[in-house]
Amino acid sequence: MAVEPQVVIPDLHEDDASSCGPVQFDQLRKVPLFSALSNDAIAQVCALLISREYKTARRVFKAGEKGDAMYLIERGTVRISVTDADGHEVSLTELGEGDFFGEMALIDGHERSASATVTDGARLAVLTREDFVAFVTSDTQVMLTMLGAMARRLRRTDNLLRHRVARNANTENAARTTAADRAADLIASFGGSWRFIGLALFLIMIWIGLNTWLMQQKGFDPFPYVLLNLVLGIITGLQAPIIMMSQNRQAQKDRIRADLDYEVNLKNELLLSEIVTRLQQQDRKRSATEQRER
Repeated sequence: MAVEPQVVIPDLHEDDASSCGPVQFDQLRKVPLFSALSNDAIAQVCALLISREYKTARRVFKAGEKGDAMYLIERGTVRISVTDADGHEVSLTELGEGDFFGEMALIDGHERSASATVTDGARLAVLTREDFVAFVTSDTQVMLTMLGAMARRLRRTDNLLRHRVARNANTENAARTTAADRAADLIASFGGSWRFIGLALFLIMIWIGLNTWLMQQKGFDPFPYVLLNLVLGIITGLQAPIIMMSQNRQAQKDRIRADLDYEVNLKNELLLSEIVTRLQQQDRKRSATEQRER
């Protein structure tokens, strides 16, 4: 059985005047639901906000309650949490000034999937679903703009779920590799091996030996081997940028691997959310069936 955490229930003060200012305007602009609206439409939504002051710790809403509003945090912190199967409260995240939560309740009005609790006093700007629905239905252009923004988000999600993201980073990197890149990798790989060191020492010893033996007949590079030093300097000068090119390609490969890991994690998160939603629906159906049987 879930145990309700003990919180202090303070006096709640709700202003009659709307809470609309530059801060609230910027906060609304960050909400994906309103991101595509014009400045005039954002200002109209901002005028519907109602400030609500929480003096001390208080539960804003509980998981399972009907969603009837979204909240913008003007001041303070809010903890988002769920209750596990053992009845323990598990904190998901802590939101601070400038964050928002509960925005999806404006669309469907369904049950809250998590609980929100003010941790130590806060001031929240509240947009009720009733005001939101009245605002949307008053202007068809606003409704179409918001539907278009939601459709774009759903399309991006569908594309992510449709395509396989568990790809091999080496394969992805190879597909972007040019002939010059492969040559740079090959040269850098050989230049950083014992084979290169052994071959270089062998050629240097032959060079010195030939010029020492031909010294009496005026060798082509007598001591102090100026030509040898020039050749070694050229090789070193060319090898350094080639090695840097290879290192840059390795960094690019690491970025590809990080992007693939992010996509995999995001897809898993979406799939888990879908699984949880389906399980909750099955639980509700099973509970309804059990109640009818009783």
